Amino acid sequence: MTAAVYLAIYFGLFIFLAGCLRRILVYARTPLHLRWEIYPLPHEHPYRAAYGGSYFETQEWWRQPQVTNRRGEWRVMIEEILFLKSLREYNRRLWLPSFLFHFGLYIAIAAVACAALALACGQLSATSQITGLVHVLAPIAMFSAAIAATLIVAGAFWLLMRRTADPALKNSTHAGDIFNLLFFIVAFTLLIGGYMLRAPGTATLGEFARGAVHFDRSITMGSAFGAGLILASTLLAYIPFTHMAHFIAKYFTWHAVRWDDRRNERGSVLEDKVAASLGYKPTWSAPHVGADGQRTWAEIATTNPTREAQTTREAQK
Repeated sequence: MTAAVYLAIYFGLFIFLAGCLRRILVYARTPLHLRWEIYPLPHEHPYRAAYGGSYFETQEWWRQPQVTNRRGEWRVMIEEILFLKSLREYNRRLWLPSFLFHFGLYIAIAAVACAALALACGQLSATSQITGLVHVLAPIAMFSAAIAATLIVAGAFWLLMRRTADPALKNSTHAGDIFNLLFFIVAFTLLIGGYMLRAPGTATLGEFARGAVHFDRSITMGSAFGAGLILASTLLAYIPFTHMAHFIAKYFTWHAVRWDDRRNERGSVLEDKVAASLGYKPTWSAPHVGADGQRTWAEIATTNPTREAQTTREAQK
């Protein structure tokens, strides 16, 4: 079983990274978006961002360099990623269970990083300083992993109760949402229970981590803990191919849609993208747009659909 667990972890991690890379490439290659023009933008000067202004208010703004406030962007991103600020403001009932669930995932990532660093330090040198660092990082990783798994199970279970019991969430809850939450609950419950109830003589978390790096099949582990690891690895591989990969889409939504106020200057990459977009032939169902799949965006944008409709009616008379 030990070899099967190792293979599941390796394949799960590989498929996860490959799936995320595929998503990134798909989003990066999408056509240019329609600018939202929603202010304030976090990368504006703090003075203008405070009241929703933009650099377009500056006289002859096209003659001046466009300055981006990266600190403002990072502040908004940290508030949103770590604390789910938008969800807290607009859907308070879902905020706390979602916060517990996501924060548990972040702690799990930190626990894996601590464990990897401890293993790397253990391989580098046997000096007293490095050994002392390993002795500090290993317990932190183990404690963080326990806290993370607990928060993930608690948050997922709470979200499951919200989605099944709250009538307001019925229209936005689908079978896939229920399945995903159950997937997390079962996988991390097996991890917690399997490790806590493991038999004497089976591998500790640190021993298992070292064994996974060296593919050491001599270590033994409990069947429940091994099943939890296989299930968690399967879950990891499954995430990029579902809407749970919204952490990738969110980056592009912010930076390429909500916050994109670049100038369309001659000879720029943006000018080339605009030119390509004007050649597309959209097929929208809204009749007033006139996007029948035959005319290009340039033709649609340079005609008045109201006047065309009036001309057509007069011709029919």
